[in-house]
Amino acid sequence: MRFLDIIEKKKNKLALTDEEIQFWIDGVTDGSIPDYQTSSLLMAIVLNGMDERETAKLAEAMMNSGDVIDLSEIEGIKADKHSTGGVGDKTSLALGAMVAACGLKVAKMSGRGLGHTGGTLDKLESIEGFNIFLTEEQFKKQVNEVGLSIIGQTGELVPADKKLYALRDVTATVNSIPLIASSIMSKKLASGSNTILLDVKYGEGAFMQTIEDAKKLATAMISIGNRLGRNTMAMITDMNQPLGNTIGNALEVEEAIQTVQGNGPKDFTELCMCAGEIMLMQGKIANSKEEARKMLKEAILSGKAFEKLLQMVEAQGGNIEQIKNTKLLPQSKFVTEMKSKESGYVENIHSMQLGILAMHLGAGRATKEDSINYAVGVKMNAKKGDKVNIGDVLCTVYHDEELKPEWIDNFYKTFTYSDSKVDPIPIVEEILG
Repeated sequence: MRFLDIIEKKKNKLALTDEEIQFWIDGVTDGSIPDYQTSSLLMAIVLNGMDERETAKLAEAMMNSGDVIDLSEIEGIKADKHSTGGVGDKTSLALGAMVAACGLKVAKMSGRGLGHTGGTLDKLESIEGFNIFLTEEQFKKQVNEVGLSIIGQTGELVPADKKLYALRDVTATVNSIPLIASSIMSKKLASGSNTILLDVKYGEGAFMQTIEDAKKLATAMISIGNRLGRNTMAMITDMNQPLGNTIGNALEVEEAIQTVQGNGPKDFTELCMCAGEIMLMQGKIANSKEEARKMLKEAILSGKAFEKLLQMVEAQGGNIEQIKNTKLLPQSKFVTEMKSKESGYVENIHSMQLGILAMHLGAGRATKEDSINYAVGVKMNAKKGDKVNIGDVLCTVYHDEELKPEWIDNFYKTFTYSDSKVDPIPIVEEILG
């Protein structure tokens, strides 16, 4: 088999066979196919696409390019959840505790953030002593005993994807639904769970800009999961304003704690409830959305969800006193209230710009080498649709250095106003699968 013929075939808009895709990924993994040839095929895929079978085979081949976690010794159905990322997305911390308290086994491998905010692992590491580097055996043991564990990737998972993504990043071939879907799903499949819930976000603060593109990506990932024997569903959620009220690692941990105690922001709580309904039905813990929501509410009101969060943190070496008393979490040196200079209804909040402003405070990374300041960030006091007057607090900023005039100017540009009432954003637009 000549790789040049495979490139030629895709250039001519023909579907690749399973054997050709496997040959390609084997060559990417062992280095026998040079980067320039892989880059050529990637561009042909961007221009001419892949059908459902090709995309599923690409995900499967990448999944099998390295370690595949076997969770069969964990009792019951194992659940995983993946978000395509957004500003203020601390969902895994609260949702994991809520569904685990209802009896679902949650085995989640997460990543770090690069860009406007920290990832799930960065948020967890704002808890003193929290260990994200469990061995595979420790991970399985904890999921069996506690019902919940969130860790960094163990072993050598999906090395082919790492190589392909590095090439896509420098060859303008990132923006392709088959390549994005197979990249995400190869990692989810290799992590070993039986069910997968995808939170596919769209809008200014998200990877997919439009709801149409978000649906295309979700549909492609559901097809991959179902073709490869995993119960896969997706939520399409709006990211045109920050999720919840906080951006920044320790601040988001605090908000997740408040949410499992029943005191979280309305939009974030509703997203967790909707996701929890789907996960409990996927895991055969509940037979209907109504039954699932009732179980989730009971888990919160009884304190079981909070207790489950404490158990996970303690099992992974974290300081549970910080969970019981959030004032013990990292605290910034300065707290500044940003007050509105205008009156009206909040019409739009530029999520990405607000996320970048939080990054400049130290809440995210511009490069992989950057360190994160867990204490800094932004807390929202006004969201889309709220009525504000001149002098009302829009946001509270937590920072360790003096706010620069340019930062303040850019902050005020993130809010736009309307004289007439603005409808709030529906948090979950659609459920697919």
